[in-house]
Amino acid sequence: MQAEIITIGDEILIGQIVDSNSAFISKELNKIGVSVYQITSVQDDQDHILRSLEEAGNRSSVVIVTGGLGPTKDDVTKPTLCKFFKDELVKNEEVMAHIEELFKKYINSPISDLNRQQAMVPTKAKVLHNAFGTAPGLWMKKNKVSYFFLPGVPYEMKNLITTSVLPAIIEEYERPHIVHKTIMTYGMGESAIAEKITDWEDNLPSEVKLAYLPNLGRVRLRLSAKGPDKEALLAMVEAEASKLYPLIGDIMYGEEEDGVIEVQIGKLLAEKQMTLATAESFTGGKIAEQITSVPGASNYFKGSVVCYATETKVKVLGVPKELIDRHSVVSEEVAIAMAERAKNLLGTDFAIATTGNAGPTKGDSDADVGTVYIAISSPKGTFAQQFSMGNNRERVVKKSVGKAFELLYKEILNF
Repeated sequence: MQAEIITIGDEILIGQIVDSNSAFISKELNKIGVSVYQITSVQDDQDHILRSLEEAGNRSSVVIVTGGLGPTKDDVTKPTLCKFFKDELVKNEEVMAHIEELFKKYINSPISDLNRQQAMVPTKAKVLHNAFGTAPGLWMKKNKVSYFFLPGVPYEMKNLITTSVLPAIIEEYERPHIVHKTIMTYGMGESAIAEKITDWEDNLPSEVKLAYLPNLGRVRLRLSAKGPDKEALLAMVEAEASKLYPLIGDIMYGEEEDGVIEVQIGKLLAEKQMTLATAESFTGGKIAEQITSVPGASNYFKGSVVCYATETKVKVLGVPKELIDRHSVVSEEVAIAMAERAKNLLGTDFAIATTGNAGPTKGDSDADVGTVYIAISSPKGTFAQQFSMGNNRERVVKKSVGKAFELLYKEILNF
């Protein structure tokens, strides 16, 4: 069974916002055995919307549309779907009562005529209660195809998907089971991994598919199977995964449900009752940001010194100026000094330090753009490694953050 997603809004097409709604909807549909065939973004234009609805309905059993249901004059979705379904808008008293309640509780201002228009819905639609907003969700059918129209505000859309859309699809349609297992690896590229596991991959059962999902030094290996018997699929995927683990043990740090590598690092530190600090130059606090995005990070992460300028490395972190003068601010020696000073300053077991030239100019160092040093300090000592991360500033930073976590993860495993 397949579905399509249509997002409505010029703001998506001009790049003003990123379409995160489709990613969420796709993941949730996949969980209940529905494959997304196509995702389409369209303008706030009636003809464009009509064509997209017609084409999607010819291909799929379920069409989910987000956006265009707001109270502003440029939201044309409801008049358009009336034309598509040969219907008309009528006032829904339940929706109106909900709008009045929201204004009374949270907005404390008169309801405008535009807001009252939110209570106008097609006569053929089943209204889906939007607990968090004034625009209701709508469920309509045409030629055995279910069309769901949802507001584009992410938290409103997510609640409607969970409470209304998925239960409706489950009740309405028979679906196959789709099983995934995603294994997280680091430090080896896609082609190198493919060569490493080629014999195993060549002997996969026809029911099991492997996908490589690379992203700047990390590759996710996703095993998938689809069919009517969920238990049989799970057993098949688990059996193949158990054959894969010994082949990639040196580059694997867990499964996707276990969390990203910074989550795994946090778990290790918490288990070992050890602590971490960072001293960041060109990464600008991004390592600390990812660490602190994990709930409970305060149990093991003590803080960070973002010493972007050379002067800050000297005056705040205490790196000797003569060391910088002798070896350059982008050097193994300075990276080691930064890590050790951060560890001592914050009283931790481990510290990460980064210094490098992310570009586009060379700054305080003559090192080539893309040259970075990452240091790890631990109870056993401190080391630093040099890397060449290319010449794109954003890519240099992202790759370096990932490499820092990789080095730290390996080091913590030794304790």
